[in-house]
Amino acid sequence: MNNEDLKNKITELFPTATFEEGGEWVNFFIEPTEWKKAAGVLHNAEGLQLDYLFCLTCVDWKTHLSMVYHLSSSLHRHNIVVKIKLDRLNPEIETVCDIWKTAELHEREVYDLFGVNFLNHPDLRRLFLTDDFVGYPLRKDFEDPINMIKL
Repeated sequence: MNNEDLKNKITELFPTATFEEGGEWVNFFIEPTEWKKAAGVLHNAEGLQLDYLFCLTCVDWKTHLSMVYHLSSSLHRHNIVVKIKLDRLNPEIETVCDIWKTAELHEREVYDLFGVNFLNHPDLRRLFLTDDFVGYPLRKDFEDPINMIKL
């Protein structure tokens, strides 16, 4: 399936999705409330079968956080990127580690370094930092007076 076919399929499945132009892969935005159901559809839909989540990260835009999911189909050999805008003050989204097992550690990393709460995650706890660490070091408003980091 080429990128135009992927866009058509995604539009058919998710009429409210919006696309970002200019990338090598199809990039689209979806609402956080639609993510969990959409993830299951992307994984299982005929012609898509995006069975591999190979990258999950967060981006701090200062006004909001964005979750970014890179998905691939091992059967069809196509890739897509899903982006989801989160509220900076209360960033939360449903876990997808029950759909893609690779999400489990990625979600813990984003939780630890950005403070995103993954609802219904089976083991959401810090991955790198100590339990008493204050703040989220990959957020742009994080200041570390000891190491003089200021973004």
